[in-house]
This record gives sequence, structure tokens and C-alpha cells, in this order.
Amino acid sequence: MNRIAFTTLGCKVNQYETECLAELFAQNGFTVVEPEEEADVYVVNSCTVTASGDKKTRQLLRRMKKRSPAALAVLTGCYPQAFPEEAKAIPEADVITGAKNRRGLLQAVLRAMETGERIVDLSPHQRGEAFEPMSAAGLRGRTRAYLKIEDGCERYCSYCIIPTARGPVRSKPLADIKAEVEALAAAGYLEVVLTGINLSSYGKDLGLRLIDAVELCCAVPGIRRVRLGSLEPELLTESDIARMAAQDKFCPQFHLSLQSGCDRTLKAMNRHYDSAEYARIVRDIRASFDNAAITTDIMVGFAGETDEDHKASLAFAEEIGFAKVHVFAYSRREGTVAARRPDQVPEPVKDARSREMIALTDKTRERFLLSQLGRVEEVLVETTKTPFGYEGFTRNYTPVAVNCPPESCGTLVKVRITAVLEGRCLGEILS
Repeated sequence: MNRIAFTTLGCKVNQYETECLAELFAQNGFTVVEPEEEADVYVVNSCTVTASGDKKTRQLLRRMKKRSPAALAVLTGCYPQAFPEEAKAIPEADVITGAKNRRGLLQAVLRAMETGERIVDLSPHQRGEAFEPMSAAGLRGRTRAYLKIEDGCERYCSYCIIPTARGPVRSKPLADIKAEVEALAAAGYLEVVLTGINLSSYGKDLGLRLIDAVELCCAVPGIRRVRLGSLEPELLTESDIARMAAQDKFCPQFHLSLQSGCDRTLKAMNRHYDSAEYARIVRDIRASFDNAAITTDIMVGFAGETDEDHKASLAFAEEIGFAKVHVFAYSRREGTVAARRPDQVPEPVKDARSREMIALTDKTRERFLLSQLGRVEEVLVETTKTPFGYEGFTRNYTPVAVNCPPESCGTLVKVRITAVLEGRCLGEILS
């Protein structure tokens, strides 16, 4: 029996798609093994958000070929989709496919194994293409299930290559979502996380909105929680927020992608909101939900960003008081508008601004965690073991370490939050 190993780079959508591929290969006679084990086929499901991601992909392929010269090395995902000629020039890649026709990877691998020929199967995205049917029985080793319901992006931020890699917006039909969520509930999952490349655009091609998928998932018996992945803030309307707040199973954690708190920078990024609109959306959420958590991504050092722009972004981050922030420095991406700008920020300046933003947002996170003290919350216990017990998450995604037995993993337990330590809360189980 042939053995196959998968390595996934990038986002939760990539993780979901890897799981779908692993299940597809397993159903067709392959044994799925870990990447560090001996295998006949090694697959790298790539991310191309940054040039460093492409470099990591190439390094992985070289390492795999050096370790197992006779094995088939497969490159798939966003990198070859966005940069096909560059991907074709990688000598270690025996099979190359993109972010389209994921299920076609099986036939490409089988053909390469049978004939020994190099397979390159890449075609550009086209307007009007349909959402590719795929489903997963959940992510191995996870207590929460991820469900991809949307693909593609049409926002064209000036720094981002993803519209090229992922194509136009396509949405999973509600009937398919219902069937997959019911299967996840039957498999014992209590929480489902809806994901997409631009999740907020779900339904644009079907005459629907994201809230329609949320309400459908909340109605499935056995599912206790429904959570959302990253959102474009301006696509979240007051009506959407009100309908979400009416769902008892909906988790009040909103990852609203900010990128910058400076209006001048937001305009240069071709983001579709300003800081005032973002702040209004946050106020609407906090008025509609008890104890909502607002998390985000903030980029520093974007092309043309001045010291004053950076200070404005710092001030806005402090004003919002985020529960958690992923801070990262702008990385020049060939093929994007921003990469052609002459006013690139020097790397040492980016590093200094990153440190400053991280220091500030670490403080807002600490304040958020302290605000959870004394609260009684349900925690979905994960399999991650910490020195303080198994870690789990509340409805608003606060990490809580709970001293409980291993059989509690994957279950909901009621706890009182008693302390904050090392970036998480501690909780005691209530009888």
C-alpha cells in the first residue's frame, strides 16, 4: 500500500483542503503518514501570501527530495496557482497542481506513479467558475471542526496576491453545508468554525449572505457552537450582527481584519473602510453581544507609512482594545500594486514598529484577559496540555487552562475563571 504525507502551509482554508485531500487519498488505497515518516509521496500544500512562504515551500521540496530521492514530490496550492512559471521551474517538483480542481490531484499523482512522467496541471481561474465540492470529516486531532464555505476574493488590496491565487468569489450551497455539518455533528464535534478566503463575501454569487449559513449551522442538532473565521469588517451589516446575536449557539468572537488604524494607510492599501467605520462596527458588536472579543491583524511598515501614520495606528489599536492581535511587518509581494511603490519602508524601521505594536497589543490582551476574571463560562477542552492543565476555549475564544482528566478533551465543561497567567486564563471546574 502506498504511503502519502502532507505538509500544509498557511491558513485554515489550506488546512481544511489538506484534510479533504488526505481523506480522498485514504479512500483510494493510500496510507496517510506524518511528514517526517517514510512515504512514497510527499505533498506540500503551499501558501503564497508572502515571498518567504514561497521560499519555505521550495526548501521543503528540496529537503524531501534529498531525504527520499525515489519518492514523488508534489507541489499544490496557492503558490503554483499565482506563479505558474516560477513553480514549473522548481526541479524537485514531480507533480504540480494549483488551487483549482483539488480532487484532480489524485489522478495526477496516480498517473505520475504509473508512467514516471512529470505532471503539470495548472489553469487560471475564470469568472463564473463554481465552488468545488469537497468535504472533510474534521481535522485530525482537533476538537473543533473547520468547514470551508467560501473561496476566492475580489477585494484587490494593493499588497495582496490572493485574488490571483484564489480567483473570484464562489460559495458552497446551503444544502451542502447542511449535509457536512450534520455529518460533523454525527462524528461528535460540538463546534464548527466557518472559514473562507473572504468569508464575509459568502453568498455573493448565490443571492445569500454569511448570516444565512450561520443560521443554518446553528439549527443543526448536536452542534453546540458556531464560530466564524477572519472577516472583512465593512461587509458586516447591522442586520447581520442583529441576526447573529439572536443565535444562542453563535460564538461572540469577531476577527475583524484591520491591517492599519491609519486612514491614509488604509486608503493606500485599497481597504474598503476607514477607522471611523471600523470603530462603529466594533461598537455595534459590543452593544449586541455580552463579553464579545474583537481580534485582528495589524500590518506595520506598509509602503509609504510614516512615523505619524504608525502613531495613528498605535493609537487606534489602543482605542479599540483588542483581545488579541497578530502583528506582522509588510512584506513586498511581486505581482501586486504596492510592490511597485518606490517608498518602501526600511527593514530596521519595520522591525522597530513591529516591536512597538506588539508591546502595545500585548497590554490590550492582558487587559482583556483580566476582564474575564470571575466569569463563569463553558470551555471546550482541547487536547493541548499545559503545566496548568488542558487548555480549552470559551465562547469568545479566551484560552483557559483547566485541571481535568484526559477524557474531558472534546467536551464542554463549566468553569469559573480564577487567574491570568502566562497569556491565558486559569479556571476551576464547577460541579
